[in-house]
Amino acid sequence: MKASELISYLETLAPPSLQESYDNSGLIVGHQNTELTGVLISLDCTEDVVDEAIQLGCNMILSHHPIVFSGLKRFNGKNYVERTVIKAIQHNILLYAIHTNLDHVLDGVNGRIASQLGLINSRILAPKKNLLQKLVTFAPIAHAEHVRNALFEAGAGAIGNYDQCSFNSTGEGSFRGNDETNAFVGEKGKLHFEPEIRIEVLLPAYFSSKIIASLKKAHPYEEVAYYLQAIENTWNEVGAGLIGELPEEVDTLKFLKSLKSTMRTDCVKYTLPHKHKVKRIAVCGGSGSFLLSNAIAAKADVFITADFKYHQFFDAENSVIIADIGHYESEQFTMQFLADKLVDFFPKFATHLTRVKTNPVYYL
Repeated sequence: MKASELISYLETLAPPSLQESYDNSGLIVGHQNTELTGVLISLDCTEDVVDEAIQLGCNMILSHHPIVFSGLKRFNGKNYVERTVIKAIQHNILLYAIHTNLDHVLDGVNGRIASQLGLINSRILAPKKNLLQKLVTFAPIAHAEHVRNALFEAGAGAIGNYDQCSFNSTGEGSFRGNDETNAFVGEKGKLHFEPEIRIEVLLPAYFSSKIIASLKKAHPYEEVAYYLQAIENTWNEVGAGLIGELPEEVDTLKFLKSLKSTMRTDCVKYTLPHKHKVKRIAVCGGSGSFLLSNAIAAKADVFITADFKYHQFFDAENSVIIADIGHYESEQFTMQFLADKLVDFFPKFATHLTRVKTNPVYYL
């Protein structure tokens, strides 16, 4: 299998356009036409992980965190980033990262945390805006269903738990073709009026090229009339963090203590438990302090994340219990999540989970 096949699948799970502007997800080292011998999955990409890939005969490393965030001007091996990239290049190993784009999809990093905690009724904590578009097109009545179905199959018309969503209205289109036309209906040089259906659908902006291509392929007209409009709607399927509920209320201290085993962490830093029972839980894999106000607004009882600074703990102000479980600890289940996805989709391909613990933080 070529790397491009695996990358194409990964980009359906978490489109690169969903990553933050500071991020560097995607193929960092190597060429997508490379024939793959195996993939090694890790949270971080380090020299030890590259060594492990060499030993396993894997020529691709799939990591959550990018090894390179900003541009490298020199490759002198003066730090672990340069040394890791040099070693990967020397051994023809591809490096691919799937970072904040995987954080931002419902069934991603935070979805895996929610599953680990047994949360139900989960939704995005801070949905993103300006990621949706509205497509309007016009089709002759007899062909409207075929055109609509083509749009749906390409990814348009999904709203929350509903799919095949569209708005349809009847009207009359007019057009006149010149001598160069090969019109589906009407005659050259004569004004023609055709009963048509106006079809409107919502779609993710990153799917627009694919959906327009499907529209043109399915539409009977030689020239397809359509327009795309950017909309400011919040997209509840994409964004940062996640909030859900425990099946039933539990004792606060019992729940906080359970995090050590459930989330496989050696340390839980938390704010004063201001309530005896908790049920509504917000989560964010990695550094999630920027979502504290969202967790409070969503009336979360506990906000589980990592990398809170000392003074930021004061900001909880007895409105929510912050539970800082550590950066690596909060995201470690991402590796198994990715492995499960790849094995399900490519059952005969060699997929490995790293045995290297890349967490740079230790506890006594």
